[in-house]
Amino acid sequence: MPQQTRPVNVEEVEGVVIRFAGDSGDGMQLTGTQFTNTAAIIGNDISTLPEYPAEIRAPVGTLAGVSGFQVHIASQQIFTSGDDPHVLIAMNPAALKASLGDLMPGGTIIVDADEFTAGNLRKADYTSNPLEDGSLTGYHVHKVRLTTLNRHAVEGIPGLSIKEVDRSRNFFALGLTFWIYDRPLDSTLEWIEDKFKKNPAVQEANRRALQAGYHFGDTSELFSTRYKVKPAALPAGDYRKVTGNEAVALGMVTAATLAGKPLVYCTYPITPASDILHFLAPLRNFDVRTYQAEDEIAAMGATIGAAFGGAFAATGTSGPGLALKSEAINLAIVLELPMVIVDVQRGGPSTGLPTKPEQADLLQALFGRNGESPIPVLAAQSPADCFDATIEAFRLAVRAMTPVMVLSDGYLANSAEPWALVNPDSLPPIVVQHPALADFQDGSQFLPYSRDPLTMARPWALPGEFGLEHRIGGLAKQPGTGNVSYSPDDNDRMIRDRAAKVAKLAEYIPLLEVFGKPTGNLLVIGWGSSYGAIRQAVERAQRDGKSVSAVHLRHLNPFPRNLGEIMDQFEQILIPEMNLGQLAMLLKARYLRPMISMSKVRGRPFKISEINAKIDELLG
Repeated sequence: MPQQTRPVNVEEVEGVVIRFAGDSGDGMQLTGTQFTNTAAIIGNDISTLPEYPAEIRAPVGTLAGVSGFQVHIASQQIFTSGDDPHVLIAMNPAALKASLGDLMPGGTIIVDADEFTAGNLRKADYTSNPLEDGSLTGYHVHKVRLTTLNRHAVEGIPGLSIKEVDRSRNFFALGLTFWIYDRPLDSTLEWIEDKFKKNPAVQEANRRALQAGYHFGDTSELFSTRYKVKPAALPAGDYRKVTGNEAVALGMVTAATLAGKPLVYCTYPITPASDILHFLAPLRNFDVRTYQAEDEIAAMGATIGAAFGGAFAATGTSGPGLALKSEAINLAIVLELPMVIVDVQRGGPSTGLPTKPEQADLLQALFGRNGESPIPVLAAQSPADCFDATIEAFRLAVRAMTPVMVLSDGYLANSAEPWALVNPDSLPPIVVQHPALADFQDGSQFLPYSRDPLTMARPWALPGEFGLEHRIGGLAKQPGTGNVSYSPDDNDRMIRDRAAKVAKLAEYIPLLEVFGKPTGNLLVIGWGSSYGAIRQAVERAQRDGKSVSAVHLRHLNPFPRNLGEIMDQFEQILIPEMNLGQLAMLLKARYLRPMISMSKVRGRPFKISEINAKIDELLG
């Protein structure tokens, strides 16, 4: 790390929330990712919230084109990307305007003063310059001529245009932030060297910009204090940074390996699920086959074919794609084949908010198909938990011979946190049994829709197995043989059998655990990505002496078998969710209890303070 050249105050803080914001071409996602990576290497706990526009390239300098990356680093365990940023690095007026409302009172603003021209102010709908009109009086504002300083830092590099030079100013901003928060440059310098090794001019520009930003912080009189965030006391182990989509992909590969099966992932690109395909595609050496189909329906059909062929089959999509897949998912339910469907939820309805999170696909996941068509539904609670949830989904799929849906969302998919690497040898194998003709030497008959007495699952017979040929299809079936049958009795039994095998999974999934005391005045029930905000809000309320506990549902169908017993021990039940009360409606109908629904459909995850305020309102 470069040596400090002047005396400054060094203040130790437990954590900080920083938002990098700029035009979608300013490299804010890259800047935030590099800051996050360095924090992870140092040993801080981290949580991130990338935000970017849905448009491929919105007009430069406009509010529609603002891209942001919020990162929360801390010296203790954290569960969210932070409520309100302490620091905003704004690369232009639009970035300032789009993010200012989220900045905490008295927060720090670092702006590229060169970008506050009359034209850029108009694009951002400013009628006056906020750096001069007194509107930022309540904040600590640092006006840095970042563009000019960066151009001086990289001048003399042959072959670079002004436009290419200015593309490196995000590294100047990153270097300055590294200095303020006492971060080393090493890992980012190594990344620059490797990333741009085929373009030495760009490599040199980014290297110079990063170092110039760091040294500007060291030598400028604008900054008199540096902040130190110590490593977090996390459980011992080897950690890596992981996003939700990466964890889903790793979970798929791990599950297939545990079963000794190839993984076949069939999908159609859709935001925010596409990164699962991007991560899996290079992993051919792990017996992974990826197929990018021409549409969602073809992707679902290919997934069914892969499962029929005996592979561990999976597909990924988001809400609009799930709607298109629904008919084929129903076929998979009737065929009773094991597969995993990952729905990375986004704001809707219709095209909606492609890059913003929501939890509004719950009812679609449970009921969005014709006829009686229940399937198990799980929801991951954090980026790292996507790994465990995906493996469990495959276990349930094989156990019950059924499609299983995993609900993630745009927040989990793109945010990152430390993940303790798992020893593969510690994971129990996924036992898969395929019948063979030798199993029927006692004169018994192979029946493709016979039922395991323990699980109600049918046998997973592979095509081409001599003597086990059988008919499959979407028409109503005769129990046992699977032959086409229009008998009312046969139809009734098959529908009830398929429902029963899903319901029986409640005997297999773990009991629900209560965070806090098992009885009290208020129980907060959550699912999916609301976990972190609920957990920290309930912790805060418990420290204040309030009688509140929480449970978080991974299993949404079937529910854990002790959920009703837990709810009976509390006077009130609060359910925060990023929809208009879908889980609250389901629990009210199932358990005949009043539920207090806390809804949010703003394309943003819950804040700790929002849930905390609701707890205070209910308990006084």
